[in-house]
Amino acid sequence: MTIHVDIVSAEQEIFSGPAEMVVAPAEYGDVGIAPRHAQMLTRLRPGEVRIKTEGAEDQYIYVSGGMLEVQPHVVTVLADTALRAKDIDEASAMAAKERAERALTDHKADIDYAKAQAELAEAVAQLRTLRRLRNTGRA
Repeated sequence: MTIHVDIVSAEQEIFSGPAEMVVAPAEYGDVGIAPRHAQMLTRLRPGEVRIKTEGAEDQYIYVSGGMLEVQPHVVTVLADTALRAKDIDEASAMAAKERAERALTDHKADIDYAKAQAELAEAVAQLRTLRRLRNTGRA
């Protein structure tokens, strides 16, 4: 038994197809979604969406946030930004993490702390997604 999954960002459709299970970074914790899951609508935090597909390798997709809608036979992720894990630029993510950390520790600078914290959360989530992909031996 499968559930149809669509993951789209403002730029493009990232994934569309059947899945046995989806794990997504909901605002208050990760959620696992199987076929016939109860209907749900929630915000997503930056993190990794894992799609367990039938007879194939799991798909790992980084999302910077957005919305998750679950219907009994369809899961839709509307992401602000979405990238396949293999397409994440590790050097850019490390640089963004370092910039955000410097901004948060520089008490003399006139910065938007909420923006710096959001940028740090996104960079850390991208790096975590890359690390997990490497740990599975597919990077």
